[in-house]
Amino acid sequence: MPTLVNAETDEREALLSFLAAQRGGLRRAVHGLTEEQAASTPTVSALSLTVLIKHAARCERFWIVDNLQGGGVHATPDENDWAEEYRLAEGETLAAWLDTYEQVAAETEKIIRELPDLAVDFPLPTAPWFPPNSRRTARWVLLHLIQEGARHAGHADIIRETLDGKTAFELVDETGAA
Repeated sequence: MPTLVNAETDEREALLSFLAAQRGGLRRAVHGLTEEQAASTPTVSALSLTVLIKHAARCERFWIVDNLQGGGVHATPDENDWAEEYRLAEGETLAAWLDTYEQVAAETEKIIRELPDLAVDFPLPTAPWFPPNSRRTARWVLLHLIQEGARHAGHADIIRETLDGKTAFELVDETGAA
């Protein structure tokens, strides 16, 4: 007799798995680099690999902890906070942001697995880029984070290849992680 599969658990785990894969792409992009290399901006973009990881960690925490878990009670960061997200402050390091990103991933996975289902929703914070009185679901947030992660991982691939010619495929081989 076949075992019944819980579709909600499968979807939840699938989405978390896709999100983890995008996080892995960002982490692999900095594999073997020095702090200076990871903080450099070798393309016309003002973003470094460390800044991409910083942004991804802060963005994920904003959506999962501040909004989904907080029910939208946290205010959207003001313009100055957003600008800080795209540059390294004195003393910020790749190692520290990788640790933070790992902590954020663990928070996300715990929070998502504890939800009754992915249809749980919350109000969006007030901001000019969000329609008034809008709501989003946990499912939407996960899909959004996967999309953002993929964009940033692709950007990271370009920066890394510009730094030393290594491609994502070579880094997968070096790290043993897909």
